[in-house]
Amino acid sequence: MGNFESDDAGLWSRSLEGEGEAFRVLYARHRDRIFRHAYRLSGDRHDAEDIMATAFLELWRRRAKVRIVQGSVLPWLLVTTTNAARNSRRAALRYRRLLDSLPRADVIDGTGQDLNRTPRDVLDQDLARALGALNAEDVHLVSLVIFEEYTIAAAAAVLNLTPGAAKTRMHRARQRMKSALTGTQPAPISTTPVLEGERS
Repeated sequence: MGNFESDDAGLWSRSLEGEGEAFRVLYARHRDRIFRHAYRLSGDRHDAEDIMATAFLELWRRRAKVRIVQGSVLPWLLVTTTNAARNSRRAALRYRRLLDSLPRADVIDGTGQDLNRTPRDVLDQDLARALGALNAEDVHLVSLVIFEEYTIAAAAAVLNLTPGAAKTRMHRARQRMKSALTGTQPAPISTTPVLEGERS
């Protein structure tokens, strides 16, 4: 086994040199967080497993372009997982459109509810729907700040944003998610510039 590095940079370097055990350690180190992130985005365990597998496949396939951030490959994996989840959602929508065009009989109870859904499924779908209201860059930002507990400044560095722009985007993303969950319209965005030190 050997004594592996506490950060990812050394493991990644050894992986690039063809050391399979180093890549296995990276996978074992990050798979649970990547799975949770994929599950939050998809709301489905099987889809999350596929998305996680895609993210790690992309990690190796695009190894020449991978960026290590603060000694970790995790931010790159999180962004890639978000992209894979969006691609999966698009494919699922195309598939759903095809299914909807076919005649079918649903199994529902007297209230019109799907009998197979649990309260957890409803919550997971609500979260996935709220995240679906955001554009790709905002999903990356929300994922890094809220779910992975990066600071705004660290998330901004990963996404090549200024901290001020990241803070503004984060505020607007929270509003859009809240609107998606409550079914209300988000408040209009003010186009009047606010000078530093002013309060709105």
